[in-house]
Amino acid sequence: MQWTPEAEAALSKVPFFVRPRARARIEQEAAQAGKTLVTLADVRAARQRMISGMAAEVKGYQLELCFGPGGCPNTIMAATPLSERIEKVLREADLLGSLKSKGIRDLKHHHEFRVAIAECPNACAQVQIKDVGIIAAQQPMVGNEACSECNGCVTACREGAIRIDDTPRPVIDRSCCVACGQCIPACPTGTLVSGRQGWRVQLGGKLGRHPQLARELPGIFDEATVIQIVAACLEFYKSRDRAGERFGAVLTPEAFQTLAERFQPLT
Repeated sequence: MQWTPEAEAALSKVPFFVRPRARARIEQEAAQAGKTLVTLADVRAARQRMISGMAAEVKGYQLELCFGPGGCPNTIMAATPLSERIEKVLREADLLGSLKSKGIRDLKHHHEFRVAIAECPNACAQVQIKDVGIIAAQQPMVGNEACSECNGCVTACREGAIRIDDTPRPVIDRSCCVACGQCIPACPTGTLVSGRQGWRVQLGGKLGRHPQLARELPGIFDEATVIQIVAACLEFYKSRDRAGERFGAVLTPEAFQTLAERFQPLT
C-alpha cells in the first residue's frame, strides 16, 4: 500500500507506541474501500473512527516484540515461545475486567498494561518505557582455551567491558557488560564462551506527564522465573491500581525491593 507524503506526515504525529497499529488499521480500511493509495483524508477519517471506537478495542494489555524474528543479527534468543506463555498469563489476569471494576468509563489504550520483549540489549521494543520489559541476555565467561591476544573481543564490545592484561586472559568488567554476547563469536580461539543465558527484567517504565525509565531487577532469569515475575507484577498492579494508573506509578521502591528479593536469578 502506497502513502502520500501528507499522509505519512500525519501518521508520524501519532504516538510511536500505537503507530504500527494505526498504520495497519488505516491500510486495512483503505484496502476495503478498494484503494491502493492512502491519502491525508484517509488518515483523518480513520483517526476519528479510532478515537470514537477506542474503548471497544481496549483489551487490557499490550504485548510487543522486537523485530528479531525477521532476521536480526543481534538476536540472542527467540522471544516467541516466551511471548506465548506471557500472553496466556495476561489473558488470564483479566486486566480489562479489573479496569472496568474500578469505574473507568472512557477506556483508552494508555490504560492497558504493557509488556515488551527484546531479543538483544538493543531493545528495539523499547522495553525501558514499558510496565514490564524483558531483554534476552547472554553473559560471556572465560573458558580454558588459551587467548591469542588478538583483541577481537575488545573490538566487538561497544561498552568497553573487556580488556586484555598481561595475564594474558580477557578480563570482563561485569558492571559495564550488558550481556549482549557479541564478544563470544568474535573470539577465534574459543577463550570466551557462553555463560549464563536467560532474560533481564525491567519494571515500571512509562511515558506521559511524569515519565520514568524502568528499573532492572538484579541478575538474569530463566523463562519459568520470568513468567512468575510477570504474574506477580500483575497481581500487585491489580491490587494497588485505583484509576488506571501505570504500573510505574504504583510500584514503590519498597515493592520493587520485595520483588527483587522474592525471585532468584540464575547463578
